[in-house]
Amino acid sequence: MADSSPPSGGAPSEPAPYVPPRSRGKLLGIVVALLIVTNVATGLTVYYVTAPAPAGPPAVQVVGPWAGSEWQAFKPVLDLLTNNTGISYQYTTSRQEDLSTTLPIQFQAKQSQGDLIFMPSSAIQQYAARGWVTNLKGTIDPATYQPGALTPVNGTNAIWGGAYTGKVKPGFWYRPSFFQAHSLQVPTTWDQFWTLLSQIKNISGVVNPILSGDGVGWPLSDVTEAFIETYGGASMHQQLTARTLSWTDPSVEAVFQNYLVKTLQAGFWSQPITWNDPGVNLWWNGSYPLYFMGSWITGMVPDTSDLAVFALPGGVANQGIVFAADYFFVPMYAAHPDLGKQLAKFLSTKDAQAEAVKQGGNIATAAGVPLSDYPAIDAKVAGLLQGKTVLPDLDDTIGNPFQTTFWSDLQPLWATPANWQTILTAIQTAAAAQS
Repeated sequence: MADSSPPSGGAPSEPAPYVPPRSRGKLLGIVVALLIVTNVATGLTVYYVTAPAPAGPPAVQVVGPWAGSEWQAFKPVLDLLTNNTGISYQYTTSRQEDLSTTLPIQFQAKQSQGDLIFMPSSAIQQYAARGWVTNLKGTIDPATYQPGALTPVNGTNAIWGGAYTGKVKPGFWYRPSFFQAHSLQVPTTWDQFWTLLSQIKNISGVVNPILSGDGVGWPLSDVTEAFIETYGGASMHQQLTARTLSWTDPSVEAVFQNYLVKTLQAGFWSQPITWNDPGVNLWWNGSYPLYFMGSWITGMVPDTSDLAVFALPGGVANQGIVFAADYFFVPMYAAHPDLGKQLAKFLSTKDAQAEAVKQGGNIATAAGVPLSDYPAIDAKVAGLLQGKTVLPDLDDTIGNPFQTTFWSDLQPLWATPANWQTILTAIQTAAAAQS
């Protein structure tokens, strides 16, 4: 703003012209009037800019991990909420790794940035133990879910959270057009799998046969779990999750030595690459023709008609498959707890989850969603669940600090697989220290 005060200095060399007092008074009056009008206008402007918008009820505040194409798949479900109930929403993207640090600080101050927040089941249970979570018993009906879907968020006479759709982690995704162009066959045994990887490695333009998706050690953890549940079986996965079996047990070491580490040492895997960008594009363009990833990838490719998946072949009789549900909760300190509960109830319904599976990359946890609602590729993924024990995500279930240690230990496994025994010892130390 320009300085309007008169300049300082000595008296002028000539006297100023005479101004009649009446004119000076009129001038002062005009200035005062202008100031009053300006101040009133300024005051009104500040009020109307900063005052709460008077129209309509408050929006439910939703915090989730999805951005980009994943957010675009979630948005139609929230839009359906608005269309069916009139409840508006405001969605905020926030990584769950970041929320694990910020949410406890908010809750200790009796505040919450969201009315409904998506977090792993282990985190929800930890928050519930500290009195930070609203009991949803009476809001969510377990009978609307498939059996076991709510088990990870159940408490004593309480339901601490709900399950949205889940993501199956079925195996290696590939483009049938690539297989056809190079006369490749989908493997059904370990020896055939090894032969396939050797063939792909020798194809011109291929950097490595398998893309190693990474972020913070995830999704390398998903790959590791797949080898355990396939070649160690569902029971080994369950015991490691319950921390009743050591990561240095000879049976666990055998799975690493004979399968996962063997493929790492053969150079079949890429160095860890950010899983979504550029990972998905590098896999799709053929630089790394195989990609172990969850079913959400079906919503991230330009042409699902040129997309297929196969599970790790061979393995033991009682194999498992990870079905990772996206869990949510209503914080005790939500600004609009009633809206949070209404959204929680809505997300548990068949109608909401049917809308979700239509977008691709999701498998319903709600009962009664017909296979006809799924895109063709997702219907095939759902079929891979047949005959296998459904397992919860291992590191999500155990939670932190084990989870972040597990993730960080897997990155050096990919870099230096010869140190696999030392790395397993470090993982077991973290598992034993988990409270």
